[in-house]
Amino acid sequence: MTNSEPATTQHSTVEDWTAALAESSGSPGGGAGTGVMLSIAAALTSMVAGYTEAEGHQRDELSAIHARAHELREAALRLADEDASASNAFGAAFRLDPGPEREEAIHQASVDAAKASAVLGERAIDAIEDLGWLASHGNPALVADVVVGFGALRAAIAGARTNVSFDLASLTSAGTSLEEVREQQPGLWTTVGRLSDALERIDQLTAGVDTKAAPTEAV
Repeated sequence: MTNSEPATTQHSTVEDWTAALAESSGSPGGGAGTGVMLSIAAALTSMVAGYTEAEGHQRDELSAIHARAHELREAALRLADEDASASNAFGAAFRLDPGPEREEAIHQASVDAAKASAVLGERAIDAIEDLGWLASHGNPALVADVVVGFGALRAAIAGARTNVSFDLASLTSAGTSLEEVREQQPGLWTTVGRLSDALERIDQLTAGVDTKAAPTEAV
């Protein structure tokens, strides 16, 4: 990759992508990092599912979990790059000269960025119960990997929640109140609450398996 080529999660090495993330450019940024964390969670879900054996009706459940995780790993990287593009537009809008054009650009970029993060968040919510199933029925030798997966998934959901909320708040820059934002963007506003609930669910699932993953804590 040359210096003129943007770093993407789909085509860059981990070294190149994290080097780009470390730069003060904002693209990639935390939103793209959210996508990477979701991809890591999906990859660990896929790995644990692949090492797990099941019988009867659970075999079909396991196969479906494995397929969903495989698809999500790739989709999350694509969504990370889409979020990076939205972040780029967000930053560009704030660099415009003051005036109606800047206000409109900020409004549109804020909505687009919030939507990009919301899509990531919704995909992360959908992945919770699959990892929860593996926490109960997966190969017990890989319980630590399940907990790491929960950690990555929690980071993805926390990132998506914060980004959607922050982007919605950015809509107040032109004088709109948060109450008006809630009325104008009810779907995105509701997503923030769903993501908050999802964090509680992950904490509950992690607490239920953590003693098996880290038994020395009980000594």
